[in-house]
Amino acid sequence: MSEVEAVTSKPSNFIRNIINADIAAGKNEGHVRTRFPPEPNGYLHIGHAKSICLNFGIANDYNGECNLRFDDTNPHKENVEFVHSIKEDVRWLGFDWTDHQYFASDYFGQLYTYAVQLIEQGDAYVCDLTADDIREYRGTLTEAGKNSPCRDRSVAENLALFKGMRDGEFPDGSKLLRAKIDMASPNMNMRDPAIYRIRHGVVHHQTGSEWCIYPMYDYTHCLSDSIEGVTHSICTLEFADHKPLYDWFLDVLEVPCHPLQIEFSRLNLQYSITSKRKLTQLVDDGLVEGWNDPRMSTISGMRRRGYPAAAIREFCERIGVTKADNSVEMEILDSCIRENLNETAPRAMAVLNPLKVVITNYPEGQTEQLVAPNHPQDDSMGTRILPFTRELYIDKEDFKEEANNKFKRLVTGKEVRLRNAYVIRCDDVIKDEAGDIIELRCSYDPATLGANPEGRKVKGVIHWASAEQGIKAEIRLFDRLFNHPHPDNDKSVDDFTVHINPHSLVTLTECIIEPSLLDVIPGAVYQFEREGYFCADSELCRDGKLVFNRTVTLRDTWAKTEQQ
Repeated sequence: MSEVEAVTSKPSNFIRNIINADIAAGKNEGHVRTRFPPEPNGYLHIGHAKSICLNFGIANDYNGECNLRFDDTNPHKENVEFVHSIKEDVRWLGFDWTDHQYFASDYFGQLYTYAVQLIEQGDAYVCDLTADDIREYRGTLTEAGKNSPCRDRSVAENLALFKGMRDGEFPDGSKLLRAKIDMASPNMNMRDPAIYRIRHGVVHHQTGSEWCIYPMYDYTHCLSDSIEGVTHSICTLEFADHKPLYDWFLDVLEVPCHPLQIEFSRLNLQYSITSKRKLTQLVDDGLVEGWNDPRMSTISGMRRRGYPAAAIREFCERIGVTKADNSVEMEILDSCIRENLNETAPRAMAVLNPLKVVITNYPEGQTEQLVAPNHPQDDSMGTRILPFTRELYIDKEDFKEEANNKFKRLVTGKEVRLRNAYVIRCDDVIKDEAGDIIELRCSYDPATLGANPEGRKVKGVIHWASAEQGIKAEIRLFDRLFNHPHPDNDKSVDDFTVHINPHSLVTLTECIIEPSLLDVIPGAVYQFEREGYFCADSELCRDGKLVFNRTVTLRDTWAKTEQQ
Protein backbone atom coordinates (compact mmCIF):
# COMPACT_ATOMS: atom_id res chain seq x y z
CA MET A 1 0.00 0.00 0.00
CA SER A 2 1.39 3.42 -0.95
CA GLU A 3 1.59 6.35 1.48
CA VAL A 4 -1.32 8.09 -0.25
CA GLU A 5 -3.42 4.91 -0.14
CA ALA A 6 -2.61 4.51 3.55
CA VAL A 7 -3.78 8.05 4.24
CA THR A 8 -6.94 7.84 2.14
CA SER A 9 -7.89 4.65 3.98
CA LYS A 10 -8.18 6.61 7.27
CA PRO A 11 -11.57 7.91 8.49
CA SER A 12 -12.33 10.79 6.16
CA ASN A 13 -13.80 14.25 6.42
CA PHE A 14 -14.42 17.00 3.89
CA ILE A 15 -10.95 18.51 4.42
CA ARG A 16 -9.19 15.22 3.79
CA ASN A 17 -11.37 14.71 0.72
CA ILE A 18 -10.18 18.07 -0.67
CA ILE A 19 -6.54 17.22 0.04
CA ASN A 20 -6.91 13.76 -1.48
CA ALA A 21 -8.41 15.31 -4.62
CA ASP A 22 -5.56 17.83 -4.83
CA ILE A 23 -2.97 15.08 -4.53
CA ALA A 24 -4.74 13.00 -7.16
CA ALA A 25 -4.76 16.03 -9.48
CA GLY A 26 -1.04 16.58 -8.95
CA LYS A 27 -1.45 19.95 -7.23
CA ASN A 28 1.50 21.22 -5.19
CA GLU A 29 3.46 18.24 -6.56
CA GLY A 30 1.55 16.08 -4.12
CA HIS A 31 2.99 17.93 -1.13
CA VAL A 32 0.97 19.04 1.91
CA ARG A 33 1.95 21.90 4.20
CA THR A 34 -0.45 23.26 6.81
CA ARG A 35 0.05 25.83 9.54
CA PHE A 36 -1.15 26.60 13.05
CA PRO A 37 -1.18 30.42 13.31
CA PRO A 38 -1.99 31.60 16.86
CA GLU A 39 -1.92 35.24 17.83
CA PRO A 40 0.34 35.54 20.93
CA ASN A 41 -2.17 37.63 22.88
CA GLY A 42 -3.39 34.98 25.32
CA TYR A 43 -3.19 31.33 26.26
CA LEU A 44 -4.54 28.60 24.00
CA HIS A 45 -7.90 26.98 24.77
CA ILE A 46 -9.73 23.77 23.88
CA GLY A 47 -10.85 25.26 20.55
CA HIS A 48 -7.20 25.75 19.62
CA ALA A 49 -6.57 22.14 20.60
CA LYS A 50 -8.96 21.05 17.86
CA SER A 51 -7.11 23.20 15.33
CA ILE A 52 -3.72 21.93 16.53
CA CYS A 53 -4.79 18.31 16.24
CA LEU A 54 -6.29 18.95 12.81
CA ASN A 55 -3.40 20.87 11.27
CA PHE A 56 -0.54 18.88 12.76
CA GLY A 57 -2.46 15.63 12.34
CA ILE A 58 -3.05 16.19 8.64
CA ALA A 59 0.59 17.16 8.09
CA ASN A 60 1.76 14.04 9.88
CA ASP A 61 -0.62 11.74 8.02
CA TYR A 62 0.37 13.08 4.62
CA ASN A 63 4.09 13.10 5.42
CA GLY A 64 4.09 16.88 5.11
CA GLU A 65 4.88 19.78 7.42
CA CYS A 66 2.89 21.98 9.75
CA ASN A 67 4.31 25.42 10.45
CA LEU A 68 3.93 27.01 13.84
CA ARG A 69 3.53 30.68 13.02
CA PHE A 70 2.84 33.45 15.48
CA ASP A 71 0.64 36.05 13.81
CA ASP A 72 2.14 38.90 15.82
CA THR A 73 0.82 42.06 14.17
CA ASN A 74 -0.68 43.73 17.26
CA PRO A 75 2.12 44.44 19.76
CA HIS A 76 -0.26 46.26 22.12
CA LYS A 77 -1.70 42.92 23.26
CA GLU A 78 1.13 40.47 22.57
CA ASN A 79 4.12 39.40 24.64
CA VAL A 80 6.75 36.70 25.04
CA GLU A 81 4.85 34.98 27.87
CA PHE A 82 2.11 34.03 25.44
CA VAL A 83 4.66 32.83 22.86
CA HIS A 84 6.24 30.49 25.41
CA SER A 85 2.88 29.21 26.66
CA ILE A 86 1.71 28.43 23.13
CA LYS A 87 4.83 26.43 22.36
CA GLU A 88 4.51 24.53 25.63
CA ASP A 89 0.86 23.67 24.90
CA VAL A 90 1.55 22.43 21.37
CA ARG A 91 4.41 20.24 22.59
CA TRP A 92 2.36 18.91 25.48
CA LEU A 93 -0.42 17.88 23.10
CA GLY A 94 2.16 15.70 21.36
CA PHE A 95 3.11 17.67 18.27
CA ASP A 96 6.41 19.01 16.98
CA TRP A 97 7.00 21.73 14.41
CA THR A 98 10.72 20.74 14.12
CA ASP A 99 12.45 23.74 12.52
CA HIS A 100 9.24 25.22 11.10
CA GLN A 101 8.69 27.99 13.63
CA TYR A 102 7.95 31.43 12.21
CA PHE A 103 6.63 34.84 13.16
CA ALA A 104 4.59 37.08 10.90
CA SER A 105 7.02 39.77 12.03
CA ASP A 106 9.74 37.83 10.19
CA TYR A 107 8.09 39.10 7.01
CA PHE A 108 7.53 42.75 7.95
CA GLY A 109 10.10 43.88 5.38
CA GLN A 110 8.56 41.77 2.61
CA LEU A 111 5.04 42.83 3.61
CA TYR A 112 6.08 46.48 3.35
CA THR A 113 7.47 45.80 -0.12
CA TYR A 114 4.21 44.15 -1.15
CA ALA A 115 2.30 47.21 0.12
CA VAL A 116 4.47 49.48 -2.02
CA GLN A 117 3.70 47.26 -5.01
CA LEU A 118 -0.02 47.59 -4.33
CA ILE A 119 0.32 51.38 -4.33
CA GLU A 120 2.36 51.33 -7.55
CA GLN A 121 -0.29 49.15 -9.21
CA GLY A 122 -3.05 51.54 -8.14
CA ASP A 123 -4.47 48.92 -5.75
CA ALA A 124 -3.85 50.80 -2.49
CA TYR A 125 -3.99 54.36 -1.17
CA VAL A 126 -3.29 56.33 1.99
CA CYS A 127 -6.50 57.49 3.67
CA ASP A 128 -6.90 60.40 6.13
CA LEU A 129 -10.41 59.58 7.34
CA THR A 130 -10.91 59.16 11.08
CA ALA A 131 -12.15 55.88 12.49
CA ASP A 132 -15.65 57.34 12.84
CA ASP A 133 -15.59 58.62 9.28
CA ILE A 134 -14.49 55.24 7.97
CA ARG A 135 -17.41 53.56 9.73
CA GLU A 136 -19.80 56.09 8.22
CA TYR A 137 -18.33 55.77 4.73
CA ARG A 138 -18.33 52.00 4.90
CA GLY A 139 -22.10 51.65 4.51
CA THR A 140 -24.25 48.81 5.78
CA LEU A 141 -25.20 45.30 4.74
CA THR A 142 -28.01 46.78 2.65
CA GLU A 143 -26.41 50.07 1.62
CA ALA A 144 -23.25 50.52 -0.43
CA GLY A 145 -20.36 52.44 1.02
CA LYS A 146 -18.90 55.72 -0.26
CA ASN A 147 -15.46 56.27 -1.66
CA SER A 148 -12.99 58.06 0.57
CA PRO A 149 -12.02 61.56 -0.59
CA CYS A 150 -8.44 60.25 -0.56
CA ARG A 151 -9.15 57.36 -2.90
CA ASP A 152 -8.02 59.15 -6.06
CA ARG A 153 -4.67 60.33 -4.81
CA SER A 154 -1.86 59.82 -7.27
CA VAL A 155 0.55 56.93 -6.98
CA ALA A 156 3.39 59.34 -6.24
CA GLU A 157 1.49 61.05 -3.43
CA ASN A 158 0.49 57.71 -1.90
CA LEU A 159 4.07 56.43 -2.05
CA ALA A 160 5.34 59.59 -0.33
CA LEU A 161 2.66 59.44 2.36
CA PHE A 162 3.24 55.74 3.00
CA LYS A 163 6.96 56.36 3.36
CA GLY A 164 6.11 59.16 5.78
CA MET A 165 4.01 56.71 7.78
CA ARG A 166 6.97 54.34 7.85
CA ASP A 167 9.32 57.09 8.94
CA GLY A 168 7.12 58.16 11.85
CA GLU A 169 6.02 61.52 10.46
CA PHE A 170 2.34 61.11 11.39
CA PRO A 171 0.58 60.46 14.72
CA ASP A 172 -1.43 57.37 15.58
CA GLY A 173 -4.83 57.19 13.89
CA SER A 174 -4.10 60.01 11.44
CA LYS A 175 -3.59 57.82 8.38
CA LEU A 176 -4.25 54.31 7.12
CA LEU A 177 -3.07 52.44 4.08
CA ARG A 178 -6.16 50.88 2.49
CA ALA A 179 -6.65 48.44 -0.36
CA LYS A 180 -8.58 49.88 -3.30
CA ILE A 181 -11.18 47.23 -4.09
CA ASP A 182 -14.93 48.02 -4.17
CA MET A 183 -16.91 50.18 -1.76
CA ALA A 184 -20.13 48.76 -3.21
CA SER A 185 -19.21 45.13 -2.66
CA PRO A 186 -21.88 43.07 -0.87
CA ASN A 187 -19.01 41.63 1.19
CA MET A 188 -18.11 44.25 3.78
CA ASN A 189 -14.56 42.88 4.01
CA MET A 190 -13.96 43.98 0.42
CA ARG A 191 -14.88 47.64 0.99
CA ASP A 192 -11.37 49.07 0.87
CA PRO A 193 -10.05 47.29 3.97
CA ALA A 194 -7.16 48.69 6.00
CA ILE A 195 -3.72 47.25 5.27
CA TYR A 196 -1.44 49.26 7.59
CA ARG A 197 -2.04 51.43 10.66
CA ILE A 198 0.30 53.64 12.70
CA ARG A 199 1.35 52.49 16.19
CA HIS A 200 3.85 54.66 18.05
CA GLY A 201 5.27 54.01 21.50
CA VAL A 202 5.11 50.21 21.51
CA VAL A 203 7.96 47.74 21.67
CA HIS A 204 7.32 44.61 19.64
CA HIS A 205 8.47 41.40 21.32
CA GLN A 206 10.38 40.38 18.19
CA THR A 207 11.24 43.55 16.26
CA GLY A 208 11.58 46.00 19.14
CA SER A 209 11.10 49.62 18.03
CA GLU A 210 12.09 49.05 14.41
CA TRP A 211 8.57 49.68 13.10
CA CYS A 212 5.93 52.28 13.87
CA ILE A 213 3.46 50.92 11.32
CA TYR A 214 1.97 47.44 11.56
CA PRO A 215 0.13 45.37 8.94
CA MET A 216 -3.44 44.24 9.51
CA TYR A 217 -4.27 40.59 10.11
CA ASP A 218 -6.16 39.91 6.86
CA TYR A 219 -3.33 41.34 4.80
CA THR A 220 -0.58 39.60 6.76
CA HIS A 221 -2.14 36.19 7.09
CA CYS A 222 -2.57 35.24 3.46
CA LEU A 223 0.82 36.60 2.43
CA SER A 224 2.55 34.80 5.30
CA ASP A 225 0.88 31.57 4.15
CA SER A 226 2.19 32.15 0.64
CA ILE A 227 5.72 33.07 1.73
CA GLU A 228 5.91 29.87 3.79
CA GLY A 229 4.62 27.66 0.98
CA VAL A 230 1.46 26.62 2.79
CA THR A 231 -0.73 24.47 0.54
CA HIS A 232 -3.90 24.27 2.63
CA SER A 233 -4.79 27.12 4.98
CA ILE A 234 -7.31 25.58 7.37
CA CYS A 235 -9.30 28.00 9.53
CA THR A 236 -12.64 28.30 11.30
CA LEU A 237 -15.91 29.37 9.73
CA GLU A 238 -15.79 32.99 10.88
CA PHE A 239 -13.10 33.52 8.24
CA ALA A 240 -15.33 32.33 5.38
CA ASP A 241 -16.39 35.92 4.59
CA HIS A 242 -12.72 36.90 4.59
CA LYS A 243 -11.82 34.33 1.92
CA PRO A 244 -12.46 36.68 -1.05
CA LEU A 245 -10.03 39.17 0.51
CA TYR A 246 -7.53 36.37 1.20
CA ASP A 247 -7.65 35.43 -2.48
CA TRP A 248 -7.66 39.06 -3.71
CA PHE A 249 -4.30 39.91 -2.14
CA LEU A 250 -2.76 36.72 -3.52
CA ASP A 251 -4.21 37.36 -6.98
CA VAL A 252 -3.10 40.98 -7.42
CA LEU A 253 0.43 40.45 -6.10
CA GLU A 254 3.20 38.29 -7.49
CA VAL A 255 3.53 35.75 -4.69
CA PRO A 256 5.33 32.38 -4.40
CA CYS A 257 2.11 30.34 -4.26
CA HIS A 258 -1.63 30.62 -3.72
CA PRO A 259 -2.73 28.48 -0.73
CA LEU A 260 -6.25 27.13 -0.58
CA GLN A 261 -8.26 28.41 2.39
CA ILE A 262 -10.61 25.80 3.86
CA GLU A 263 -13.06 26.61 6.66
CA PHE A 264 -14.42 24.26 9.32
CA SER A 265 -16.74 24.78 12.29
CA ARG A 266 -15.13 25.97 15.49
CA LEU A 267 -15.47 24.03 18.71
CA ASN A 268 -18.32 25.25 20.91
CA LEU A 269 -18.02 23.32 24.17
CA GLN A 270 -20.97 23.61 26.51
CA TYR A 271 -20.51 25.20 29.94
CA SER A 272 -17.31 26.91 28.81
CA ILE A 273 -16.12 29.83 26.72
CA THR A 274 -13.55 29.90 23.95
CA SER A 275 -13.44 33.64 23.40
CA LYS A 276 -9.90 34.80 24.11
CA ARG A 277 -11.22 38.26 24.98
CA LYS A 278 -13.58 36.85 27.59
CA LEU A 279 -10.97 34.46 28.96
CA THR A 280 -8.71 37.49 29.35
CA GLN A 281 -11.51 39.27 31.20
CA LEU A 282 -11.83 36.38 33.65
CA VAL A 283 -8.11 36.60 34.38
CA ASP A 284 -7.86 40.39 34.52
CA ASP A 285 -10.92 40.71 36.78
CA GLY A 286 -9.60 38.10 39.20
CA LEU A 287 -12.58 35.78 38.68
CA VAL A 288 -10.18 32.85 38.27
CA GLU A 289 -6.69 32.10 39.60
CA GLY A 290 -5.05 32.80 36.25
CA TRP A 291 -4.76 31.43 32.75
CA ASN A 292 -3.97 27.96 34.12
CA ASP A 293 -6.84 27.85 36.61
CA PRO A 294 -8.05 24.22 36.44
CA ARG A 295 -11.60 25.46 35.77
CA MET A 296 -10.56 27.35 32.65
CA SER A 297 -11.00 25.93 29.16
CA THR A 298 -7.36 26.76 28.44
CA ILE A 299 -4.98 23.94 27.56
CA SER A 300 -2.72 24.94 30.45
CA GLY A 301 -5.69 24.84 32.83
CA MET A 302 -6.67 21.39 31.61
CA ARG A 303 -3.08 20.20 31.97
CA ARG A 304 -2.94 21.47 35.54
CA ARG A 305 -6.26 19.78 36.27
CA GLY A 306 -4.83 16.45 35.14
CA TYR A 307 -6.39 15.99 31.72
CA PRO A 308 -4.17 13.64 29.69
CA ALA A 309 -3.01 14.98 26.33
CA ALA A 310 -4.02 11.70 24.70
CA ALA A 311 -7.58 12.12 25.98
CA ILE A 312 -7.83 15.61 24.48
CA ARG A 313 -6.55 14.29 21.15
CA GLU A 314 -9.15 11.51 21.32
CA PHE A 315 -11.85 14.08 22.10
CA CYS A 316 -10.88 16.16 19.05
CA GLU A 317 -10.94 13.03 16.90
CA ARG A 318 -14.27 11.91 18.30
CA ILE A 319 -16.17 15.16 17.68
CA GLY A 320 -14.99 15.21 14.06
CA VAL A 321 -14.60 17.99 11.51
CA THR A 322 -17.61 19.54 9.77
CA LYS A 323 -18.81 22.82 8.30
CA ALA A 324 -21.92 22.89 10.49
CA ASP A 325 -21.95 24.91 13.70
CA ASN A 326 -22.62 22.63 16.63
CA SER A 327 -22.56 22.52 20.40
CA VAL A 328 -20.50 19.75 21.95
CA GLU A 329 -21.63 18.31 25.27
CA MET A 330 -19.11 18.55 28.08
CA GLU A 331 -19.81 14.90 28.90
CA ILE A 332 -18.08 13.83 25.68
CA LEU A 333 -14.87 15.41 26.92
CA ASP A 334 -15.37 14.01 30.42
CA SER A 335 -15.91 10.55 28.95
CA CYS A 336 -12.64 10.72 27.03
CA ILE A 337 -10.83 11.76 30.21
CA ARG A 338 -12.37 8.90 32.24
CA GLU A 339 -11.66 6.27 29.62
CA ASN A 340 -8.01 7.27 29.43
CA LEU A 341 -7.45 7.58 33.18
CA ASN A 342 -9.27 4.33 33.92
CA GLU A 343 -6.46 2.56 32.10
CA THR A 344 -3.50 4.76 33.03
CA ALA A 345 -4.11 6.14 36.54
CA PRO A 346 -2.83 4.15 39.54
CA ARG A 347 -5.23 3.69 42.44
CA ALA A 348 -4.98 5.19 45.90
CA MET A 349 -7.30 5.97 48.81
CA ALA A 350 -8.22 9.37 50.20
CA VAL A 351 -10.77 10.21 52.86
CA LEU A 352 -12.28 13.57 51.99
CA ASN A 353 -14.52 14.03 55.05
CA PRO A 354 -12.86 12.02 57.81
CA LEU A 355 -14.77 10.17 60.53
CA LYS A 356 -12.62 8.42 63.13
CA VAL A 357 -12.97 4.66 63.60
CA VAL A 358 -11.43 2.73 66.49
CA ILE A 359 -11.04 -1.04 66.00
CA THR A 360 -11.55 -2.09 69.60
CA ASN A 361 -10.34 -5.68 69.21
CA TYR A 362 -7.21 -4.72 67.26
CA PRO A 363 -4.00 -4.65 69.35
CA GLU A 364 -2.86 -1.20 70.43
CA GLY A 365 0.43 -0.10 68.86
CA GLN A 366 0.30 -2.76 66.15
CA THR A 367 0.68 -1.91 62.46
CA GLU A 368 0.16 -4.31 59.58
CA GLN A 369 1.66 -3.60 56.21
CA LEU A 370 -1.06 -4.67 53.80
CA VAL A 371 -0.23 -5.06 50.11
CA ALA A 372 -2.60 -3.50 47.57
CA PRO A 373 -2.44 -3.43 43.76
CA ASN A 374 -1.84 -0.08 42.10
CA HIS A 375 -4.29 -1.06 39.37
CA PRO A 376 -6.89 -3.83 39.48
CA GLN A 377 -6.43 -4.83 35.82
CA ASP A 378 -2.77 -3.99 35.21
CA ASP A 379 -0.23 -5.98 37.21
CA SER A 380 2.63 -4.08 35.54
CA MET A 381 1.80 -1.06 37.72
CA GLY A 382 2.95 -2.99 40.76
CA THR A 383 1.73 -2.76 44.35
CA ARG A 384 1.82 -0.39 47.30
CA ILE A 385 1.78 -0.73 51.08
CA LEU A 386 -1.23 0.28 53.18
CA PRO A 387 -0.53 0.53 56.92
CA PHE A 388 -3.44 -0.88 58.92
CA THR A 389 -3.72 0.39 62.50
CA ARG A 390 -6.15 0.37 65.40
CA GLU A 391 -7.40 3.87 64.57
CA LEU A 392 -8.60 4.64 61.07
CA TYR A 393 -10.58 7.20 59.15
CA ILE A 394 -13.52 6.51 56.86
CA ASP A 395 -15.65 9.03 55.00
CA LYS A 396 -18.60 10.46 56.92
CA GLU A 397 -20.89 9.73 53.99
CA ASP A 398 -20.08 6.02 54.31
CA PHE A 399 -21.84 5.68 57.66
CA LYS A 400 -25.44 5.88 58.83
CA GLU A 401 -26.86 4.93 62.18
CA GLU A 402 -29.90 3.51 60.42
CA ALA A 403 -30.43 2.81 56.75
CA ASN A 404 -32.51 0.73 54.35
CA ASN A 405 -31.15 -2.16 52.33
CA LYS A 406 -30.14 0.13 49.45
CA PHE A 407 -27.40 1.68 51.58
CA LYS A 408 -24.43 -0.65 51.02
CA ARG A 409 -22.00 0.97 53.42
CA LEU A 410 -21.46 0.91 57.15
CA VAL A 411 -24.51 0.88 59.44
CA THR A 412 -24.70 0.45 63.21
CA GLY A 413 -24.65 -3.25 64.04
CA LYS A 414 -23.77 -4.29 60.50
CA GLU A 415 -20.66 -5.14 58.53
CA VAL A 416 -18.72 -3.67 55.65
CA ARG A 417 -15.39 -4.50 54.05
CA LEU A 418 -12.51 -2.05 54.14
CA ARG A 419 -10.92 -1.86 50.71
CA ASN A 420 -7.90 -4.22 50.48
CA ALA A 421 -8.29 -5.00 54.19
CA TYR A 422 -10.68 -6.56 56.71
CA VAL A 423 -14.39 -6.77 57.34
CA ILE A 424 -15.46 -4.56 60.23
CA ARG A 425 -18.70 -4.20 62.20
CA CYS A 426 -19.92 -1.01 63.84
CA ASP A 427 -20.68 -1.69 67.50
CA ASP A 428 -21.04 1.76 69.01
CA VAL A 429 -21.39 5.41 68.01
CA ILE A 430 -19.75 8.23 69.97
CA LYS A 431 -21.30 11.70 69.81
CA ASP A 432 -20.37 15.11 71.17
CA GLU A 433 -22.58 17.34 73.31
CA ALA A 434 -24.29 18.72 70.23
CA GLY A 435 -25.27 15.24 69.11
CA ASP A 436 -22.84 15.09 66.21
CA ILE A 437 -21.08 11.81 65.52
CA ILE A 438 -17.35 12.12 66.24
CA GLU A 439 -16.20 8.50 66.46
CA LEU A 440 -17.21 4.93 65.68
CA ARG A 441 -16.25 1.92 67.77
CA CYS A 442 -15.91 -1.12 65.57
CA SER A 443 -14.58 -4.67 65.66
CA TYR A 444 -12.79 -6.51 62.90
CA ASP A 445 -12.71 -10.12 61.79
CA PRO A 446 -9.06 -11.18 61.38
CA ALA A 447 -10.12 -14.10 59.16
CA THR A 448 -11.39 -11.83 56.39
CA LEU A 449 -8.16 -10.39 55.01
CA GLY A 450 -7.97 -10.97 51.27
CA ALA A 451 -10.86 -13.40 51.27
CA ASN A 452 -14.60 -13.67 51.66
CA PRO A 453 -15.35 -16.80 53.68
CA GLU A 454 -18.09 -19.03 52.36
CA GLY A 455 -21.49 -17.94 53.54
CA ARG A 456 -20.30 -14.51 54.64
CA LYS A 457 -22.40 -11.78 53.04
CA VAL A 458 -20.95 -8.30 53.14
CA LYS A 459 -22.91 -5.74 51.18
CA GLY A 460 -20.33 -3.08 50.48
CA VAL A 461 -16.72 -2.01 50.30
CA ILE A 462 -15.52 1.38 51.54
CA HIS A 463 -12.19 3.20 51.46
CA TRP A 464 -10.17 4.22 54.48
CA ALA A 465 -6.85 5.57 55.74
CA SER A 466 -4.76 5.00 58.83
CA ALA A 467 -5.30 7.71 61.44
CA GLU A 468 -1.76 7.27 62.70
CA GLN A 469 0.12 7.10 59.41
CA GLY A 470 -2.22 8.78 56.98
CA ILE A 471 -1.14 12.11 55.47
CA LYS A 472 -3.08 15.34 55.69
CA ALA A 473 -3.87 16.91 52.33
CA GLU A 474 -5.94 19.66 50.76
CA ILE A 475 -8.32 18.53 48.06
CA ARG A 476 -10.00 20.91 45.66
CA LEU A 477 -13.26 19.78 44.08
CA PHE A 478 -13.84 21.47 40.74
CA ASP A 479 -17.11 21.71 38.91
CA ARG A 480 -17.94 23.51 35.70
CA LEU A 481 -16.99 27.16 35.75
CA PHE A 482 -20.38 28.16 34.33
CA ASN A 483 -23.87 26.94 35.16
CA HIS A 484 -25.28 27.85 31.74
CA PRO A 485 -24.55 25.65 28.69
CA HIS A 486 -23.86 28.71 26.51
CA PRO A 487 -22.62 31.41 28.91
CA ASP A 488 -21.32 33.78 26.22
CA ASN A 489 -24.33 33.40 23.94
CA ASP A 490 -27.17 34.19 26.31
CA LYS A 491 -28.96 37.22 24.84
CA SER A 492 -31.03 37.70 28.02
CA VAL A 493 -28.03 39.05 29.96
CA ASP A 494 -25.44 41.73 29.26
CA ASP A 495 -22.59 40.14 31.20
CA PHE A 496 -21.61 36.53 30.70
CA THR A 497 -19.98 36.44 34.15
CA VAL A 498 -23.43 36.27 35.80
CA HIS A 499 -23.40 32.62 34.75
CA ILE A 500 -20.28 31.77 36.76
CA ASN A 501 -21.01 28.77 38.95
CA PRO A 502 -20.52 29.86 42.60
CA HIS A 503 -19.78 26.25 43.52
CA SER A 504 -17.18 25.65 40.81
CA LEU A 505 -14.51 25.28 43.50
CA VAL A 506 -14.93 23.66 46.92
CA THR A 507 -11.76 23.31 49.00
CA LEU A 508 -11.46 20.56 51.62
CA THR A 509 -8.58 21.13 54.02
CA GLU A 510 -8.85 18.20 56.47
CA CYS A 511 -8.55 15.28 54.06
CA ILE A 512 -6.46 12.21 54.89
CA ILE A 513 -4.65 10.30 52.16
CA GLU A 514 -2.69 7.07 52.28
CA PRO A 515 1.04 7.52 53.01
CA SER A 516 2.15 6.11 49.65
CA LEU A 517 1.31 9.58 48.24
CA LEU A 518 3.70 11.43 50.52
CA ASP A 519 6.31 11.89 47.78
CA VAL A 520 3.85 12.33 44.92
CA ILE A 521 5.18 14.04 41.81
CA PRO A 522 3.31 17.28 40.97
CA GLY A 523 1.11 16.63 37.95
CA ALA A 524 0.66 12.92 38.72
CA VAL A 525 -2.92 11.68 38.43
CA TYR A 526 -4.51 8.99 40.62
CA GLN A 527 -7.88 7.42 40.95
CA PHE A 528 -8.91 7.99 44.54
CA GLU A 529 -11.04 4.88 44.86
CA ARG A 530 -14.78 5.62 44.95
CA GLU A 531 -14.12 9.38 44.74
CA GLY A 532 -12.83 10.15 41.25
CA TYR A 533 -9.59 11.06 39.51
CA PHE A 534 -7.30 13.58 41.18
CA CYS A 535 -4.14 15.37 40.11
CA ALA A 536 -1.35 16.62 42.37
CA ASP A 537 -1.43 20.37 41.74
CA SER A 538 1.65 21.52 39.84
CA GLU A 539 1.47 25.00 41.38
CA LEU A 540 0.54 24.31 45.01
CA CYS A 541 2.38 21.09 45.87
CA ARG A 542 5.49 22.56 47.46
CA ASP A 543 7.28 22.81 50.81
CA GLY A 544 5.68 19.60 52.02
CA LYS A 545 2.11 20.73 51.28
CA LEU A 546 -0.03 18.28 49.32
CA VAL A 547 -2.85 19.67 47.20
CA PHE A 548 -4.90 17.56 44.81
CA ASN A 549 -7.33 18.79 42.16
CA ARG A 550 -10.27 16.66 41.15
CA THR A 551 -9.77 15.98 37.47
CA VAL A 552 -13.10 14.30 36.81
CA THR A 553 -15.66 12.29 38.75
CA LEU A 554 -16.05 8.55 38.25
CA ARG A 555 -19.34 9.13 36.47
CA ASP A 556 -21.44 11.96 35.09
CA THR A 557 -22.68 13.41 38.38
CA TRP A 558 -23.46 16.77 36.72
CA ALA A 559 -26.11 15.25 34.48
CA LYS A 560 -27.81 13.73 37.50
CA THR A 561 -27.72 17.09 39.26
CA GLU A 562 -29.38 18.80 36.31
CA GLN A 563 -32.21 16.25 36.32
CA GLN A 564 -33.02 16.75 40.01
